[in-house]
Parts: sequence; C-alpha cells; structure tokens
Amino acid sequence: METRVKQGESLTRSAFLLAFDLRKDRLTQRGELGYLLRAAALAELLLAGNLADESGKARALTAPAAEPGSLPALVWEQIAGSPPRSWRRWVQKDHGKAVGVVRDELAAARLISVERRRILLFRVERITPRKAYLSRRLAERVGAAVRGGRPVGRLDDDVRVLAALAAAARLSTVVASRRETHLRRDRIQQLSAPVEPIATALRKSIEAARSASSAG
Repeated sequence: METRVKQGESLTRSAFLLAFDLRKDRLTQRGELGYLLRAAALAELLLAGNLADESGKARALTAPAAEPGSLPALVWEQIAGSPPRSWRRWVQKDHGKAVGVVRDELAAARLISVERRRILLFRVERITPRKAYLSRRLAERVGAAVRGGRPVGRLDDDVRVLAALAAAARLSTVVASRRETHLRRDRIQQLSAPVEPIATALRKSIEAARSASSAG
C-alpha cells in the first residue's frame, strides 16, 4: 500500500511523523527533533535545486515553490538573506522553532492532534498522530532502507533521504543504536550521497548536542 504522506507532504512533515514512537505513544528525542527537521528542509531545497553546496557552505539559488511560512520556505529565506555559511550552521539555527512550525502545519492538515494543558506552573503539550499508520509505515520503509536488501538506486527518493537523515540523527524509531549505525555505515554512506554535506552536518550537530547534555 502507498505509504508516502498524502496532501503533498514535504520531507520535513514526513520526518516529524517518522519521529513518533508508537510503542511509547510520544515523539522521540524531542530535544533533537528540530535538527532533523531543519536538515530535512535543507535536503528538500538542495534536491530541488533551490540551494547549492559551495565549498561546504549553503548558497541560495532560485526561490522554492514551497508554501509560504513552511519550514523549507523559512529556511531558504534565511539562507538567501545571509552570506554563504556552513550547512551545520543552518541545521542548528532556530532548531527549537522548527518543531513548532512543522507541528502547526501538520495540525492544520489534521494529521496530528495537539492537546495543551497546565500542570501547576508548567504548560504541557501532548502531540499524537491522527493517522498512526502513516508513522508506522514510514518507519517500516525507512528502517528497511537502512538495513538493506533493496539496492539504494531502486529506493524512492524520499525514503532514501529520510533514511540517510534518520541514521545521521540516530532516530530510535529507525535505528536501534549507535552500534547499528556503525555496522551499517557503508549502506548509510550510499544512502547519504545526494545530501552528504547535510547528513554530516546533522550527525555532528546531534553529537555536539548530546556531548553538551552529558557534560552539563
């Protein structure tokens, strides 16, 4: 059956849905999700020809056809208004805000529900998928792409890129552990080839964030 997210979903929206851990009924790695979403937006723009890699830096080319206010559109505007900077810079910039942008897009499309309540002095937000099968099938297809079996060249483009980025982020809904990404490093390199500078920037951003968290 078709598992590509409907309604013209972008890589950013698919990455958000991929991050749902249906066993635990919650988003996984919430603090790191923004990095993955920014990387997905950058990958979408690079593959569409809206961005180019210039000696390890992102350079804006033509404006995207993305919906105004969407994460890819916002990311492109940031890059277009700035001198060329490293991909890692753009993966990390405003990563916390990226979650809210994509959350609101998915809520408007009625693909997720958002429940907000207050517990004592804290606001609590609960996000749940309205169509859990989309997250489940995405995880199955993307996980299978990482584990191999089907030649990389025969994978759908969106699945290949999502697999590369999920592996770089060590997203637990797709890869079980750091050991698994190490064992499958050759396969992951093949998956990452079209978006290699972005996948590398994402991996380094996640590693830096985890190191900072451990140190703190």
